[in-house]
Formats: sequence, structure tokens, C-alpha cells
Amino acid sequence: MAIHYQCRHCKTKLGEIVQQVHSDSLGFNQLTSQERTDMLTYHSSGDIHVDAICEDCHEALMRNPDLYELDHVIQ
Repeated sequence: MAIHYQCRHCKTKLGEIVQQVHSDSLGFNQLTSQERTDMLTYHSSGDIHVDAICEDCHEALMRNPDLYELDHVIQ
């Protein structure tokens, strides 16, 4: 099982964890069911894909809050 992190906006790969880790130790248990639906994708192989936000997109959103209306910051 691997956990893959990518930016939800620009799809940049942020990193991955390939060693055996319990998802609760990563704080996934603290997410609401809606947050889990929005952020986590479980694959049949056991991999988890996490949609997060990279520093560049975060900075762009802080400077231009209207970008929150878009599905992807980088069009």
C-alpha cells in the first residue's frame, strides 16, 4: 500500500509514502466524511491518493481569492 499526494489544482506530485503506515497516524480519521470524499481516493490495489494543495497554488489563492471559484487554478 502506498499513499500518493498530489495538488488538487495543478496536479503536481507532492510526494508519496510507500512504507506500511496506518491512515489514522496521518490524521485521516480527523477528517469529516465530506472531506474524505473530497480529498481521498482509495484504489483496489490498496493505494490511497490524497488531493492536497501545493505551495504555489496556495500562494496564488491567497493573492487571488476569486480563483477558488475555479476547479483548477492552472488552466
